[in-house]
Amino acid sequence: MAGSSPVDQLPIGVLALQGDFREHLNVLQQLGETAVAVKTPQQLEHIAGLIIPGGESSVIDKLSRLYGLAEPIRSAIAAGLPVYGTCAGLIMLADTILDAIEGQQSFGGLDVVVRRNAFGSQTESFETSLSVPELGDEPVNAVFIRAPVVESMGPQVRALATLDDGRVVAVEQGRLMGTSFHPEITGDTRFHEYFVARVRSSN
Repeated sequence: MAGSSPVDQLPIGVLALQGDFREHLNVLQQLGETAVAVKTPQQLEHIAGLIIPGGESSVIDKLSRLYGLAEPIRSAIAAGLPVYGTCAGLIMLADTILDAIEGQQSFGGLDVVVRRNAFGSQTESFETSLSVPELGDEPVNAVFIRAPVVESMGPQVRALATLDDGRVVAVEQGRLMGTSFHPEITGDTRFHEYFVARVRSSN
């Protein structure tokens, strides 16, 4: 699915307030997409889709409000902007956060309940292989770093991947998708390709 984007296509944005946004920008560029770091509300008006990276969800929340991005992102999600959140990004897309710090807010949009740091501290990070039928027969090598899990899903949400114990770690709902893990650091670009295809089919 990689290839150069037509010049008339809007770029895909990566929220660049905190976290590993550079890795996402690199993956998109590897796929031949024009990718931009989003730091202002004005930049939201000129993108075809948005990736919310891993990092610290409470910090992304605070900075998005500080820089006036929180409400514009909520409005863009409500208006149908395709958005993909990884790890902290999944938390930011969730309608409900368990174990949130006091006052923590999310952008919302995904009808899911997520639990922050469901696997413990960073020293308890791990890798595992996941079956993701939408991405083909080859398993996905998933890296979990202080990762959340999806505790429950609304009726419009579909699980894309689960752990062996049944816990949901990748979901999609309409033009939104989220993963508990970090595909941007493994060299496997299939989740990004899947998202890019969704972005381009919706524009």
